[in-house]
Amino acid sequence: MMKPTLLILAAGMASRYGSMKQIDGFGPNGETIIDYSIYDAIKAGFGKVVFIIKEEFLDNFKSIFEPKLNGRIETDYVFQNFDLKQFGVEEEIYREKPWGTAHAILSGRKVVKEPFCVINADDFYGYDSFRKMVEFLTEEA
Repeated sequence: MMKPTLLILAAGMASRYGSMKQIDGFGPNGETIIDYSIYDAIKAGFGKVVFIIKEEFLDNFKSIFEPKLNGRIETDYVFQNFDLKQFGVEEEIYREKPWGTAHAILSGRKVVKEPFCVINADDFYGYDSFRKMVEFLTEEA
């Protein structure tokens, strides 16, 4: 049976917050909300994590999460950008902000081939949410 993928939406700029809140540590050892989510997701049975990020976030995300996740769960990074040609849109459309959640999810279509769950990087869900999602995504139809 294929383990589900956790798609983490983390491309936001947190303009009101003032920094990249998705990677700000607040736990006793500097843990981020993402750390807690991934820990619970692995424990619940997820087999892969895909971060949807801006390209300029890549180095920060890799330096924070790769040492923690290496060998524990398959990890991938996908960029949410404004180039709609990747989705078959030929018309040039100017945007200052991303297209939203659907655009972010669609950005991961080339690396997500299994059932998946989408979470926001800056929300806390708790283990039971991930356990229920794995149960749902892996049940026989």
